This record gives sequence, structure tokens and C-alpha cells, in this order.
Amino acid sequence: MSETKQYIAVDLGAESGRVMLGTISTEKLELEEINRFGNGPVEQEGSLRWDFNRLFSNIKDGIAKAFKAADGRICGIGVDSWGVDFGLIDENGALIENPCHYRDSRTDKMMDKAFGIMGKRELYDNSGIQFMQINTIYQLLSLSLSRPDVLKKAEKLIFMADLVSYFLCGEAFAEYSLASTSQLMDMSTKQWSKTIFDRFSLPMELMCKVVAPGTVVGKLKNELAREFGCEPVDVIAVGSHDTASAIAAVPASEKNWAYLSSGTWSLMGIEISDAAINDETYKYQFTNEGGVADTIRLLKNIMGLWIVQGCRRQWQSEGDDLSYSQMTKMAGDAEPFKGFINPNDNLFFAPGDVPERINKYLIDNGWCAVDEKGQIVRIVLESLALNYRWVIEKLEEISGGGIDVLHIVGGGIQNELLCQFAANSTGKKIITGPIEATASGNIIMQAIANGQIESLQKAREVIASSFELKSYLPRDTKVWSEQYKRIENVFNQQTTGKT
Repeated sequence: MSETKQYIAVDLGAESGRVMLGTISTEKLELEEINRFGNGPVEQEGSLRWDFNRLFSNIKDGIAKAFKAADGRICGIGVDSWGVDFGLIDENGALIENPCHYRDSRTDKMMDKAFGIMGKRELYDNSGIQFMQINTIYQLLSLSLSRPDVLKKAEKLIFMADLVSYFLCGEAFAEYSLASTSQLMDMSTKQWSKTIFDRFSLPMELMCKVVAPGTVVGKLKNELAREFGCEPVDVIAVGSHDTASAIAAVPASEKNWAYLSSGTWSLMGIEISDAAINDETYKYQFTNEGGVADTIRLLKNIMGLWIVQGCRRQWQSEGDDLSYSQMTKMAGDAEPFKGFINPNDNLFFAPGDVPERINKYLIDNGWCAVDEKGQIVRIVLESLALNYRWVIEKLEEISGGGIDVLHIVGGGIQNELLCQFAANSTGKKIITGPIEATASGNIIMQAIANGQIESLQKAREVIASSFELKSYLPRDTKVWSEQYKRIENVFNQQTTGKT
């Protein structure tokens, strides 16, 4: 692996996107941010949508700059994004309309309609996916009921990251890890579930062929290559789901480890070889999503730092423009355990006045309302950390083994207070890093496809030697255990299917 090679990672998040240039040489990975751009939803025709033309224009700008920065010597381009959302392509290969945002209200009450068509247990047994109203199945069901004319115009359904790749190379495909978030796949066969499509009367012919992470799916279109001033390089299906890419970059060497991808969402789980679809995973609503290197990500979706982000947006609108570091410092100075929220409560799902909703939850559940901003943030962070303990305990129960280390990756590791709270609550050693896990995982999967890196384990060794990692050891575990026992039953009874 002595030869230096460069790759372009297009990494799309629900608030921002960026184009990164990755350089791999002498068992080191270096990342350079080339272009960062906003990617919030827009209101169109009464719906929350993604402005795809603007998004793709920003991506092209970034790719052009990356080619220039690398003097045209690029070995591949890979795209990752959030899951569940999709675009519909017509018979001429054009996007019919802007894709809907997963927080759009069109999926309200769709889960109840779905369970009237197919029972919850049967649907779980056929998909292995946690019930969340954002899932593609509920979006498609809503579309089939309210706008069947749009569905009839469609030739192909393509998920967001793969939609970008489609417009880069002209090839329509469904990368396995991204497709798996839809609740439309049979995760035991890793293919589309004919049973689900038939029962919901959904057109299975819309779905693209499933390809594995690390597949070269096509070449950059000639017209784009001319625009960028480059040769038609490979477009590679990486772990197209951003969490799949992030978990690929977990620098784990231990035998018994779990991961937490920390950001807008907290995604916490373990890596297994085959889908775990049984009484326990159904009871606790764990999801089986596709991973790289023929793995399954058995995980739990937790609302995550979305709640803190919502607080910040609200306070900004009121004229108090606090940075995240300021908010975290204020939380660190606040009093411990003055309240508790269930982060997965439906109350916190949609955009709005999040501090007001936090106080509503507190009052409704026997706590006192809180005015101090730092105290509100501390309650959120403590509640997240307590939820992490519940998930860890259930993972140990499901897997039948102990977890020694929790690896936390992603932008959320910059919140060191939350990382320490996670160690205190779970009683586990925490190792954090890298921050840029998703882009790193994207790049290493391209290097594996290119033949530069021979395996996922070797790629993780490259990650471990390339980025600074930090450890957190548990503190005050007796106090945290006492608090956990007070609220554990809230998690046991939570209806996570509607978040």
C-alpha cells in the first residue's frame, strides 16, 4: 500500500453536505474538506422537501474543486447520505419532483394504516427493521394513497446518495446498506421482500438492483468529465448509508465492542454476520441494517443531538446566538439530574420550539419546568446518556455476551461532556474518534474497491493510525446507576416505533 491514491467523498447530511478529498499513502489517511454547503429542507407545495438541483449543483462545485486540488489524479468518487428518502425517475431518466424530507407530515398516521394491512410482528419478521414513521415503506404507502398519479409516472425509485451517483454516472442501482433502511427488504435474504410489496400493493418493478458496498457501478459521465476537466473516473457504491460508512471507520481492535455514531441521530449497536430477527429484537425494537463487508448493523435509532440542535435554533430565533461549545459549558456548570426526558418521545420529532416541548415533557411527567438554558441542555445530555445504558444492556442481552468498549464516532464526539456522561452511565470504557468517520469510511471503501486496501480490518487499522483517539473512563457510576433505576421503566415502556 505504498502507492499514494486519492478519492473524492461526497458526504451528505440532513443539515449540511460536503465534498472531501481523501489521500491514502503509507497506511495513512488524510482528509481535506473541499466544499461545505447548507442542506436544509425547503417548503414546496405544502411539503418539506430536498432542493435536489441546488444540492447537486453544490456537489458538482465541490467535485470540480477536488479534481483541481488533486491535479486530476482521482481514483474514484463515492457518495453517502442519510437513509429512507428517495427520488422518483421518469421514463426519460428525469427526476419527477424534489424528494420529500423524512420529517414531512405525510407519514403521520401511516404506521397505523400499515399495521391494518400487515400486522406489526409479520412486518418485522419480513424486514427486521425498527418501526419508525420515517421509513420508506410509510412514505411509499402515503404516496400510493394520496398521489398515485405520481407513482404511476415513475420508472425507478432511487435512494438519496444513489440518486446523486445516478446523476454522476447514469447508472441506477440500490446500494445494500442504504436500501436496508427502507423496511422494504427481507434482511435474511438481503433482497427486496416480495411479500411486503405484494401485501401493500406497491410496484416492486420500481426498485433497482441491489449492489454490495465497494462495487464500481459506473464511470463519470463524459459531459461531467469535460466540465471537471478530468478523465471519466470510477463512481463507487460505498456504504451509501452514512451510518454504514461511519461504522466502517470505527477503529476497533477489541473482540467485544459496540459503536455509537453520534450526531443529529445517535445510532448505537453491534456488528453481526446475520440478521437477528427474534422475540427479543422485536420486543426491544432493534433494527437490522446492512453494513459493509457482508455485515449486519444491529442497532437502535435514538433521537440524538437533534434535540440540542433544536434548542439552539429556537434560542437563535429569540436573539441569543449561542455556540454549541457555549451551550455545553453552560450544561457542565448546571446542576445534575434536575429532570429527565425520553429522547425518543414523539414530542421531539418535528421541528419547532424544542425548549418549550422539553418543559412540557418535564411537567407532564412530574418534574419541574426549567428556565436556565444550561440546565435544559444538561437534562438532554444526561437523558441521552441514560438511554445509551438501556441500549447497551439490551444489546448484551440479545447477543448473549458482554460489551467491553464503546467506540463513539462522528461530530458528536466534540461534545466531550456527553462522551463522559456516556462512560458514567454505561460503566464502559469509551474510545472516541474519528470525528470525520463517515467521510473516512466512504474513502476506505473506495480504496478497498480499488484494491489499494485488502480488507475491512486492514482499513480500520489505517483509520486507527491516522486520527487521534481519546479515551473516557467511567466516573460516579453509583450515582448514575441510582438515576438509571429511577427512569429505566420509561425506556422499557417506550413506543419507539413512532420516532
